[in-house]
Amino acid sequence: MQHDLIIIGAGPAGLSFALSLRDSGLKVAIVERLTRDELADPPEDGRDIALTHLSRRLMQQHGSWQRIGDEHISPIHRAEVVDGDSPYALHFDKPADESDGLGFLVANYRIRKAIFEEFETLGENFTLLDATEVEQVHSDDRAAQVRLDNGKTLEAQLLVAADTRFSQSRRQMGIAADSVDFGRSAIVCEMEHELDHGHTAFECFHYGRTLAILPMPGQVSSIVVTAPADQVDDIVGLSPEAFARDIEQRLRHRLGSMKLLGKCHVYPLVAVHARRFQARRFALIGDAAVGMHPVTAHGFNLGLSGQDLLAQGLLQAVRSGGDIAAPSLLQRYQRRHMLSTRPLYHGTNAIVGLFTDDEFPVTLARKAVLRLSNHLPPVKWAIRQQLMAKQHLSSLLPI
Repeated sequence: MQHDLIIIGAGPAGLSFALSLRDSGLKVAIVERLTRDELADPPEDGRDIALTHLSRRLMQQHGSWQRIGDEHISPIHRAEVVDGDSPYALHFDKPADESDGLGFLVANYRIRKAIFEEFETLGENFTLLDATEVEQVHSDDRAAQVRLDNGKTLEAQLLVAADTRFSQSRRQMGIAADSVDFGRSAIVCEMEHELDHGHTAFECFHYGRTLAILPMPGQVSSIVVTAPADQVDDIVGLSPEAFARDIEQRLRHRLGSMKLLGKCHVYPLVAVHARRFQARRFALIGDAAVGMHPVTAHGFNLGLSGQDLLAQGLLQAVRSGGDIAAPSLLQRYQRRHMLSTRPLYHGTNAIVGLFTDDEFPVTLARKAVLRLSNHLPPVKWAIRQQLMAKQHLSSLLPI
């Protein structure tokens, strides 16, 4: 064997998985199409990530959280959900025993940079094959094989794919996936504003589009506008001043005058959930396993929690002298991660359907949902626990 483990994809999930295996003694190869320089200095892409307590804890364990810097981390103390022009809001406050909020907002490029910097401290057991494409994957009872675009073939006991929600490795291994194309796109940017955001996140379901306001450090917020794909060009084509005036009005001037910082970035919205997370000597993590709609901010967090679940299984196998690609190990990972992801995936898609359908009966239903949720403490508690995600949901369930 050339390696014990091959990871396809050096994004946050793939590199976090490598960091989770730091002291395992396993020989690991990571195959990535981007260059090392691109990984070390990722460009600003407009995306800002709402991290749960569990994600922070995992990043702290890896050593990557400490590389971000407190000045780049914005705690979320409060969240509000508003429907249409109604003044009524579903609100979530941080629990009395929590001093640091419901979650933490960090720019995506800073997270990627911090994780890669920590990855670079790993020893000689970890090899990054950058600027390299995977052409074909295969596995048999003896090993997993990866054929690269440079003509070389790698072999390992186990192959783990973290190569985006449109994973070619997943397809080549015969794993089907359910997907939903929402026919909408997310327009993301950052904006400076006159008034203080009070570390409050807003989700505003306006008719025809959705507006999310996420508090960044200082008097800056991350803005996420989701709109039908046929309206995106018109929105992006607005002048910076006209775009700012539109956001101000939709927020009812809650943050005062606003100013666009940088440019807007557009991302088509497609959700994906693999029907299986494993095959013979093969496993899926990150977006290759589950790619979520961003409305509930769980996609990135599920990627971190999923890699940790698989890593814990591998570490236990190493300690006991077992097979890191044992079918029982991979099936256990699949079962536990599926229990966490399936309800969130379908629940999120249902929320998107409810809050983007502007037919009159549906608008009445969502107004009722907001009011009922606000007045049912168990429901609010359950939603807040999912927002904070202090531990794996699967850790509460039988193995």
